[in-house]
Amino acid sequence: MKPQDVRTAADARAIVEERNLTHVKVGVFDADGIMRGKYMARDKFFSALEKGFGFCDVVLGWDSNDQLYDNVSFTGWHTAYPDASVRVLPETCRPVPFEGDMLLFLAEFDGRAEEVCPRGVLRRVIDRAAGLGYKVEAATEFEFFVFEETPHSVREKNYQKLTPITPGFFGYSMLRSTVHADFYHDLMELGEEMRFPLEGLHTETGPGVLEAAIVHSEALEAADRGALFKTFTKVLAQQRGWMATFMAKWSKDWPGQSGHIHVSLSKDGKPVFHDATKPHTMSDEMRWFLGGQQALMPEVLAMVSSTVNSYSRLIPGFWAPTDATWGVENRTCALRVIPGSPWSQRVEYRIAAADINPYLALAAAIGSGLWGIENKIEPDAPIVGNAYDKRIPAKRALPRTLSEAAARLKASKPARALFGDAFVDHHAATRDWEEREFRRAITDWELARYFEII
Repeated sequence: MKPQDVRTAADARAIVEERNLTHVKVGVFDADGIMRGKYMARDKFFSALEKGFGFCDVVLGWDSNDQLYDNVSFTGWHTAYPDASVRVLPETCRPVPFEGDMLLFLAEFDGRAEEVCPRGVLRRVIDRAAGLGYKVEAATEFEFFVFEETPHSVREKNYQKLTPITPGFFGYSMLRSTVHADFYHDLMELGEEMRFPLEGLHTETGPGVLEAAIVHSEALEAADRGALFKTFTKVLAQQRGWMATFMAKWSKDWPGQSGHIHVSLSKDGKPVFHDATKPHTMSDEMRWFLGGQQALMPEVLAMVSSTVNSYSRLIPGFWAPTDATWGVENRTCALRVIPGSPWSQRVEYRIAAADINPYLALAAAIGSGLWGIENKIEPDAPIVGNAYDKRIPAKRALPRTLSEAAARLKASKPARALFGDAFVDHHAATRDWEEREFRRAITDWELARYFEII
């Protein structure tokens, strides 16, 4: 049996027995899109397939640096960090090429923890779409910088004066991609084996920066693919003595790194975004979907731009939008309508950076669009030309900090209706915590600016 053929618990048991594995890998994704997991003994795994298993709920109660939130009610010292129920997802079975016949299975929080589980949030949004008769297709694409560094060397250098794998600009460079063809081929082969196949892979403008577009799929699978791509691109790079970063912006001298999301809907096996009789071939449903995304973007931004660093990218002239704008084939806007054939027409959610948690960013992009259809929300007139030079209505202004975005999310009635009160309260609190952790830091910029002269 092949991993991609696994669908049921019986299939999962059969492939583990067939490979004579003593252990398998099981992982979940936390609020920041970081994969947390363990090796699980064969008998324990077989039991988990039927009954689930317990996973310490601290992974939903700490930040990306394993520091405990002090402002959430879901878990904490007040609950004594009990185990949360987790279910194994047999259909997510994938090989781990670095480890012989080893298999990886994704899992998802169950019970009360499901309310704040990122994958669970997206699944509920997809269920909402299904209730309206829609199937959601999606794809992610990521820009990431690669360095000739190790986890030890970057710390020894205090993350300064790092050496990228290549110097200069060299966007879409055949020279760079051919010189490092072994890495490109390894990454493409890894994508095929682990079921995050790459539709495109090329250099972007900047030292050591690449862009990868993942083949589209059903939306939940698209999020799995995006989250696994980020995790195992880092693994592949570190195994050869390199490091890949998916920070939104790692240097003031270079554009930020995008994590754009492409979304389309179908109903009864037919695409619904294309209507040849309408302007820009946009159907009413596509227009309302876009209208919902535009209207709610300021309110759900904390689900998409969820790190302090995300907001360093959102500045004019650096290939990132600064307001909730849209245009047709316009890369200066937050939402780009891509006209095409009935099956290729889609919306690109360009506000997203490479640091996204794919589950939450997709939930925000899709959920706000569905809300637009349900309420027949009309978008503004499309932006023609440079969105940075246009006067944008104040209601389309995006939050400029993570704490502002968290406050907008917490106050959003549509977000609560789409994602649930428990999730909104929990996620807003975790983003407040993230901003507070940043406020405690003394940056190199502050030292250089104030140390002597003030």
